[in-house]
Amino acid sequence: MIQKNKLTRLNKFLAEAGVCSRRKADELITSGDVQVNGKTIKELGTQVDSKEDSIKVNGRVIELAKDKVYFAFHKPKNVVTTTSDPLDRPMVMEYFKKFKKHRLFPVGRLDWATEGLIFITNDGDFSNEVSNPKSKINKTYVAKIDGKISPAQLQKLKNGVTIIGGKVAALQADVVPYGKSKKYDWVRVVINEGKNRQIRKMFEKIGFDVKKLTRIAIGEYRLSSLRPGDYKELKTQDLLRVFKRRVEKTETTKNVRGSKKAKVSSKTGAKKTIKK
Repeated sequence: MIQKNKLTRLNKFLAEAGVCSRRKADELITSGDVQVNGKTIKELGTQVDSKEDSIKVNGRVIELAKDKVYFAFHKPKNVVTTTSDPLDRPMVMEYFKKFKKHRLFPVGRLDWATEGLIFITNDGDFSNEVSNPKSKINKTYVAKIDGKISPAQLQKLKNGVTIIGGKVAALQADVVPYGKSKKYDWVRVVINEGKNRQIRKMFEKIGFDVKKLTRIAIGEYRLSSLRPGDYKELKTQDLLRVFKRRVEKTETTKNVRGSKKAKVSSKTGAKKTIKK
């Protein structure tokens, strides 16, 4: 008996292939940008056979990655978190040219001036799970601000401030002992949202400019000793740490809210530095 290949919704296939989110895939479909076996598809809910059907987005053939790979990367300052840039600025993918055959893309965008942890992968499901606001994955930042922050101002960050896009609040906000400056504070902030330039706008709302901003953790996976421009291939246990949801109430007390397992590759890796 011949077993038929499993059919998949077209938007799910595009998300798994790392093209975009399912919601964005629906927009691509309805706008006529997706072709299946040479025919433009505009009907949502269309199912495809990922092994047999020829699927294109704007003429580009889309295929699922056979070997999924995952990297933690310390994005340097003044590098864009994109796969292309019309202004020809430095891009994170320039650090991964040797892995071109894997069709990698970045997960967890950071703005031009911010450095810190992002992921590089070819796994669309992993990307969507990390990026989806419904996942409520904590992101931890350390910000150097242009002044000394008061306990009342820290509490205001935790109570919530209104920025463009709505009201946002820090799950944690406390001063950390970085540096020896008597003029500037370093503040650790934990959020599980991801609005554009959110941390900077939150500090601006309470009267501070951010002089330096670094994302040091996503979930419970930490940047650790990775230097700007360095990357590390991730093990299964590393990826599982991404989906552990923890909110630190103080520097010494941690409240574990739960965890979520992910289907990941078991490949190992070590820290590597790209010399440009």
